[in-house]
Amino acid sequence: MNILKSLFTYRNVKILKPGLICDCNRSYAVASPPHLEPGLFKPQKVLILTKLSRYEYEKRRHPELTEKQLEKCLSLRGSDYNNLLYHHYIHKGVENTVNSTFAAAGIQTRVIYRFDYTDPNIEWADAIVTTGGDGTFLLAASRIPDRDKPIIGFNSDPTRSKGQLCLPQKYSVEVQEAIDKLLKGKFRWTFRRRIRITLIGDDIFKPPVELHNQQLQYHEYRYLDMEPQLRNVDEGLPPCSETGMARRVLPVLALNEVFIGECVSARVSYLELSMDNVKGIKQKCSGLIASTGTGSTSWTYNVNKLTDQNMEEILTIVKEETGFKIKDTDEKFVRKITETFNEMLITNSEAPRMVYTIRDQLVTSPLRGECIKPRGISKSISVRSRCFDASLVIDGGLSFTFNDGTRALLEIHDEDALRTVTLQGDVTEVVFKH
Repeated sequence: MNILKSLFTYRNVKILKPGLICDCNRSYAVASPPHLEPGLFKPQKVLILTKLSRYEYEKRRHPELTEKQLEKCLSLRGSDYNNLLYHHYIHKGVENTVNSTFAAAGIQTRVIYRFDYTDPNIEWADAIVTTGGDGTFLLAASRIPDRDKPIIGFNSDPTRSKGQLCLPQKYSVEVQEAIDKLLKGKFRWTFRRRIRITLIGDDIFKPPVELHNQQLQYHEYRYLDMEPQLRNVDEGLPPCSETGMARRVLPVLALNEVFIGECVSARVSYLELSMDNVKGIKQKCSGLIASTGTGSTSWTYNVNKLTDQNMEEILTIVKEETGFKIKDTDEKFVRKITETFNEMLITNSEAPRMVYTIRDQLVTSPLRGECIKPRGISKSISVRSRCFDASLVIDGGLSFTFNDGTRALLEIHDEDALRTVTLQGDVTEVVFKH
């Protein structure tokens, strides 16, 4: 922890006075069971899901190598052994501090890697705590079935990642302060909405592909068998009343987003889309992203945001077409307008709605009214595939087959919300434009 304290400084953010909660969240409040009221929440057992650091991953991958041999192996691949070890120690420092602080408060803890993140361990705990980044948090959240199991995330290496889903970065150092606030009831619950996915069709029971197996970014997911719950099929669901085809509610919920499209990005995706039960319209595009308010700061944001260059060119056109005196070459002015637009893309994580984006929409019909707006808000989304090698991907991690004729219904339900923590005095004052 001394390494982290010596390195880490965080920006001052505009916050509300302690005890005040931003008005934009109040309309989405969800009642809590009595034992989960902030003043009464006293967890006895905490499950700490910790990420597998890159160093630990390499040690598992090459168990036969000595430290010197491992250093040489990594060097040949262009990786810095000393840097991996350094960040491993930073991560472990936060993990150990979180564990020891809960233990000192008389709370029973279990520290596990994702290999042991099983239903019995989840059921054992009164709360789930993650030490890692957003990848570890998403993994933990995916196995929590309802809103009655709290999850709290500590960013174990804020020098490398922002950790949007975790507690503010300062608590990577001030772990004691965070846990004190939690145990003294100085917090409010934030109910992050999640997307429930129902598949209808003939080819919906294939086990998903775990995309993290193909990535190094979240190496704690690699080289692992699929979780048994994802292989299980719920035989009790009746067929779709409209088509008589098989129906399946997927056993995982999307906290960030659902992507639907062709597996090969260069191939056009052909989808039939219906927003809020409006008649479906066929669209050619590069895929659909449906995100929650939580996910509106992630992929959806980066797909839709404008750059200063884009904005400058738009302002120049407006200036030339209207004759208005617009400071289109003033860098500060252009940046301010760009930031104002981009901030409008972010929505409330507790709002019961989705933000959808149709990527690279192809407008082939002469009647523009037959096209759906490329970006919008919807409470429910129905998608029918007209693709031949497509996938439905949840939070960038699990990929389900989604080919011609298969239908997906994306919905947000109150009971699927994820119970997370906003500590008192750390609510950033944000005005949501939507």
